[in-house]
Amino acid sequence: MSGYQMLGEVFRVSIFGESHGAGVGALLTGVPPGLELSEDYINRELERRRPGGKLASPRKEPDRVEILSGVFKGYTTGAPLALFIRNRDVDSSFYERIKYTPRPGHADYAAYERYMGFQDYRGGGVFSGRRTAALVAAGAVAKLILRKYNVNVYSYVIEIGGVRANVKPEDSEAFRKAIDEDPLKCPDKGASRLMQELVVRARAEGDSLGSIVETVAFNVPPGLGDPPLGGVDAAIARAVMSIPAAKGIEFGAGFTLARMRGSESNDEFIVSEGRVATTTNNSGGINGGVTNGMPIIFRTVFKPPSTIRKEQRTVDLRMLEETTIKGGGRHDPVIGPRAAPVVEAVTSIVLADLLLLREALVPGWVEDKRPWVAGSERT
Repeated sequence: MSGYQMLGEVFRVSIFGESHGAGVGALLTGVPPGLELSEDYINRELERRRPGGKLASPRKEPDRVEILSGVFKGYTTGAPLALFIRNRDVDSSFYERIKYTPRPGHADYAAYERYMGFQDYRGGGVFSGRRTAALVAAGAVAKLILRKYNVNVYSYVIEIGGVRANVKPEDSEAFRKAIDEDPLKCPDKGASRLMQELVVRARAEGDSLGSIVETVAFNVPPGLGDPPLGGVDAAIARAVMSIPAAKGIEFGAGFTLARMRGSESNDEFIVSEGRVATTTNNSGGINGGVTNGMPIIFRTVFKPPSTIRKEQRTVDLRMLEETTIKGGGRHDPVIGPRAAPVVEAVTSIVLADLLLLREALVPGWVEDKRPWVAGSERT
């Protein structure tokens, strides 16, 4: 299998399935034995991604995982772990009508060329956001690994349709609750109310909205990463940009750095609680592709959903004649709220892999065994 078809080097994840096929799933290898794992635990993570209400797709998938292998008596065995989520609520009628008229902004035409017309066009096939359910299931397993290192990852919406939230992330259950209880996964209640008004209006007008998801990983130890080609930011970017509709990513201060001077952007070092820290975090917790011990923070841009009910121009691929199309089927008016748990999941997968890789290369590295530490002579 091509390395491009999986995430990770030690903790490896690949996904399969189509939007309107039998279901979607994930195959995980390199899973440590002895992790307590149940379907109920994974289902709780999947619940955070499920659609529902007037602000999301009306497609009602129960999203209940089946563990097909790799777990015995409630614990992982170390063998490959296979997870499967059946599709229960499928309606392909709209896609049968448009199979030769690609939707603007969607992957329909690109898929037609890539697979020479043999692709599963129903619901977007392998290009559908439906497959992200498999990533969330795999991310649930990754989070069990992160617990060993006290690493916690939070993803939440900070912008929809130009409305920007004011969020100060913290590593707490209260912050997690504020994210999960909001219908748009935005912990700023005031901003969320304005966003909800925009989403309802866009849906009524047959249109859609773009969004931005911010992600923070707390307690990530310094020293992770394998530069130059195996940098942490590069690994996260590759994973995140594999999520359908993700179109951009920035770490730390991101594109704002282009308008700053070095004296403004540099994160000065200090000693805090007996550890090296920085006064600011413009680098987003990563220098030179290696974690520096500060929280990893980045933002992901998601384009507006491509399928809208406004009339748009397209081409009939059978006759190469221009025509028009109006979106149908069941779709989200904004992607960010359902994408946030997916970004959180793939980030967890990347970090779990990096931690296990470091453990394999330097056993016991969590305990500081360097030849010199503060207060002793360097050797």
